[in-house]
Amino acid sequence: MVKADTIYKNGRIYSFDSSNHMYGSLTVADGVITGVWESSEPPQDEVESNSDAAVVDLDQVTMIPGFIDTHNHIFMYAKTKEQIDCNVPPNETVSDVLNAISEQTKQVESGSWIEGFGYDDTMIADKRHLNRKELDDVAPHHPLYIRHISGHLAYVNSKAIEMVGLDDQVEDFPGGHFGRDEEGLLNGVLYEPGAMQPFLDALPERSTDESVNILKQASDEYLTKGITTNSDAAIFNMEELEVHLKAARDRVNPIKTRVMIMHYLMQEGTPFGNYTPEELNQYLLDKSDGLVSLDSVKMFQDGSIQGMTGALREPYYNDSSVIGDFIHDEDDFKEEVLEYHKRGFRITTHGNGDRAIRSILDAYEYALNQYPREDHRHRIEHVQTAKPEDLDRMKRLGVAASFFINHVYYWGDRHRDIFLGPDRAKRINPLKEASDKGLLYTLHSDCPITPISPLFSVWAAVNRLTRNGYVLGEGQIIDLETALRTMITEGAKLNFEEDLTGSIEVGKQADLVTLSHNPYDVELSEIKDIEVTRTIIDGEEVYNRLS
Repeated sequence: MVKADTIYKNGRIYSFDSSNHMYGSLTVADGVITGVWESSEPPQDEVESNSDAAVVDLDQVTMIPGFIDTHNHIFMYAKTKEQIDCNVPPNETVSDVLNAISEQTKQVESGSWIEGFGYDDTMIADKRHLNRKELDDVAPHHPLYIRHISGHLAYVNSKAIEMVGLDDQVEDFPGGHFGRDEEGLLNGVLYEPGAMQPFLDALPERSTDESVNILKQASDEYLTKGITTNSDAAIFNMEELEVHLKAARDRVNPIKTRVMIMHYLMQEGTPFGNYTPEELNQYLLDKSDGLVSLDSVKMFQDGSIQGMTGALREPYYNDSSVIGDFIHDEDDFKEEVLEYHKRGFRITTHGNGDRAIRSILDAYEYALNQYPREDHRHRIEHVQTAKPEDLDRMKRLGVAASFFINHVYYWGDRHRDIFLGPDRAKRINPLKEASDKGLLYTLHSDCPITPISPLFSVWAAVNRLTRNGYVLGEGQIIDLETALRTMITEGAKLNFEEDLTGSIEVGKQADLVTLSHNPYDVELSEIKDIEVTRTIIDGEEVYNRLS
């Protein structure tokens, strides 16, 4: 007899186990799957249910394991909800953005910071960056901080520069640089964390309770997309971490959260400088009532291709003088990677350009040669321009990938025409090559850089359509089953949780979603239009479209 708090019957339940079983019914008790049957209802003589057991008739609706997004920035996304929307659309021109900023200055006390998000210099009709002078004109008395859509650039005005104590004579800081005009004066453009950090440090802080409230808004939206396990891909400070921990303790965010903690919080003399991975993971679990766990130590080794700060081996297509930048000196980077590897941590490193990817692999191999370790699952994030030899090397070293597949749709046309050129652009996010080589990899949204939606990422992987309807790299298309697994079973494996989740099997956590349409029954072009109708975490229904 199997126990049951909830009985799901009359469904089309895809297990995503190793044999691809399909079931008609299943039972859940205490947050765990206790039974599965091919029949539309569990045999009565096999189920021990109490009088309060819920019976859910799925009415032939498709049920699958919950989605796992292995790289996004949910808290950053939450904060954008309180910022000026500088995206295209709703804006079409620089004037539209400046008008929105001007309107905001009328609502905010003089001297108070104003933030915006989503400006894209290659999508806006003017095809250029914002500049300091025009920002001064619309906001002379308010410090401005406007984030680029890539997250790797920002725009500030003179009031902001004054507020952080900088001037035109400031030298570039390590890991970034300041944009300058023809006379060498600051033009208001900030490139990468080294230049952005002084301004980020000056932005007003919310209380923990205020931050938890806005995180709830983002969490509620993630639940509508079927996210049951989610990785916040950069925890920048202890305040952000406490927001996650409190949101979990209070069940404001019921999603299982994994955190990538920035490397500088792990160095000697910092909050986690003396922790082992096991100690830090237990600390997170204890402080979150079991919902937040450690993913990795997070590092960056380049920026974004659309910001032209991604580190490429060959120059950018539109400017032969630019090859992008490293965030860290390579020798320093190797030694820091070695330190975290030696301490037993899994390391995750952001790498978009192929030169950065090679640098990351050099550091990982340097560490592994000195301290060999089986099944470390060190990661490279985005991996947009990896060459075949990079993928071979990743496989040999046991390095996993999380591909930012949504780039194909959102930036593919511009990668082809502006940044990379046709030959390199058709190989961005080389999923078919990664599959053929047996590489462990997942897909991700990088929200808020692109909207959160696992089914959109699956759609992008099986169609590779750009915004303008062009198939970019047909040879890198993967099949539907593989694409779905990247956000389910492979997500669990990347998280070292393949024994707990990622498939519908007895003994695994009851993390489940139901869908408005069966992905296997619709045209591949329609995958992104499928809606999640129900999200279940540990057996508890946390979202129902009909309720």
